[in-house]
Amino acid sequence: MGDTYTGKPRGRRREADRNDARLFQAAREVFAERGWDAPVSEIARRAGIGMGSLYRRYPSKELLAQRMRIAGMEQLVAQARTALAEEPDPWTALVRFFRDALADQGAGGPLLPLVGGRLPATDEVRAAADRLRAALDDLVDGAHREGVLRPDFTSADIPLLLEHLTPRIPVTSERATALHLRYLDLVLTGLRTPDTGRPTALHGPATQWAELRELWNAPGR
Repeated sequence: MGDTYTGKPRGRRREADRNDARLFQAAREVFAERGWDAPVSEIARRAGIGMGSLYRRYPSKELLAQRMRIAGMEQLVAQARTALAEEPDPWTALVRFFRDALADQGAGGPLLPLVGGRLPATDEVRAAADRLRAALDDLVDGAHREGVLRPDFTSADIPLLLEHLTPRIPVTSERATALHLRYLDLVLTGLRTPDTGRPTALHGPATQWAELRELWNAPGR
């Protein structure tokens, strides 16, 4: 529960949130280096958290990874809604969202290659995915209505584009962010509708939300 006056999480909640942030970053790094079979003990060691504390919160590797998925979607929803509320026009909101999303990735690398297809789509996962789709739809639809975003770019393209733009790079977190943002600038140039002439067609069909679900979730569950 949040503080009565500020809405900020109280002491135990703040500590749990800090532990989660360290765990999620450590898990991304360990999974990227050693694969899904990496021991949970290495994640705890790298996060500076005791095994007892980790298992009290996440009794299994699967539950930890599932929470990472949900937290990642919740963060993107918050970033999209903030951009829409605070920026003066749809294109600026879209750019703000992309920059905020990439800046928070650091050098950890994308999550999809590490856990995609290993975990079931629980009710909580589906609810988070629905909220994410609605937020990204609002971003993209607004830019389409203003005519500033190429018409064949869809909201379902955004999650995979973020995965492509955040590869794990053997540099510091600060340098990785700078490189990610550099290549985002190149991508945004291609996404914006040109002032004159017709945009060139994108290669291949647009991503579909059903396709994203198949990439992330274990089959038949």
